[in-house]
Amino acid sequence: MIDQHTQDIYQQSLTLHRQLQGKLTTTALQKITNKNDLALLYTPGVAAACRAIVENPEDSFALSMRGRTVAVITDGSAVLGLGNIGPAASLPVMEGKALLLKEFANVDSVPIAINTQNTAEIIQFVKHIAPSFVGINLEDISAPRCFEIEAALQDLGITVFHDDQHGTAIVVTAALHNAAKVVGKQFKDLKVVVVGAGAAGLSIANMLLGMELTPGQCQRVPELDRVKDLILVDSKGIVHQGRSDLDIYKQCIAAHSNHQQKTGDLAVALQDADVVIGVSRAGLITKEMVRTMAHRAIVFAMANPEPEIMPEQARSAGAAVIATGRSDFDNQINNVLAFPGIFRAVVDGRLPRITTAMKHAAAQAIAALVPEPTTQQIIPDALDRRVVEVVSKAVLAADNAKNSS
Repeated sequence: MIDQHTQDIYQQSLTLHRQLQGKLTTTALQKITNKNDLALLYTPGVAAACRAIVENPEDSFALSMRGRTVAVITDGSAVLGLGNIGPAASLPVMEGKALLLKEFANVDSVPIAINTQNTAEIIQFVKHIAPSFVGINLEDISAPRCFEIEAALQDLGITVFHDDQHGTAIVVTAALHNAAKVVGKQFKDLKVVVVGAGAAGLSIANMLLGMELTPGQCQRVPELDRVKDLILVDSKGIVHQGRSDLDIYKQCIAAHSNHQQKTGDLAVALQDADVVIGVSRAGLITKEMVRTMAHRAIVFAMANPEPEIMPEQARSAGAAVIATGRSDFDNQINNVLAFPGIFRAVVDGRLPRITTAMKHAAAQAIAALVPEPTTQQIIPDALDRRVVEVVSKAVLAADNAKNSS
């Protein structure tokens, strides 16, 4: 049941979108006021830039908007809490992501909704448009296709980053480090349950386990922080090695988690767990389940617009730290804390890819902005303008460390 406040926001937003006809426009960097301007900016002068790029293709980043422009691409198959709504209906969300990139990180971007959900066609499409961009932000593409698409594009020469996976995982990891401090537990001692095995859930699980997932293999990275144990729960119950219906991504998680090989449903998984992270659907977690968790439990209920359990219910059941994906409650876990800073680094460093080490560095930088976390604040505010700079610097520092090693 959607509350009246949310209904009001929906109506106001619809009215505003209709008035503005979207959220973006194109603005020229240089006005054409005379024939000399026309000659310099277009013909015949533009031929000089074209010839320079033919001689040195890298000049395309310096002599065109490519060097500062990202494509925000979706097939509309997994949009917010709306599901598979198709490309046209997803465009307002892509415009929103482009707006946030510009507003927070001063990164130009182009929203692109494509009329195919065929994995091979999406991969080919991205390859074809790559010469126009410094990076690709994949958005709202359903799992497991999103993993296949991103993996196939890692050698494109420009960053291809699926925000629903990695942006969410980065912010969740940052928040969990600080939440552990609040409840007096060590990150490395946490027993975590992740509810939902889509793009976000699988990426969160990989990051909390200190895993690196690449085509054909998955492995633990020795130097990365990791929780003590993790149980992933999908629509069919607990993910464990005895199940025969797991795709390769869930198989990877199963091989490195659920040390007791628990089987059963979410209620079983949550018994004695320190943390539950919901990236699933409304109402899935009950008060009774929270009561079976460990003392001073941490509850991240991130389904939107209605979380897996409402904060007041989780609190009354004994949860000590609670976060959601909503702005009207404490501790909003929002991807805007991650992806603008990451793409700022992509532009400034012309990064060919975002590595696992970079993602962990970004999480550490976000967490450090709240040096003394409390139950009311374990993560910076979504509008905190410091975040982009610290995330960008952390990512670039991780890149420099990799190159110098």
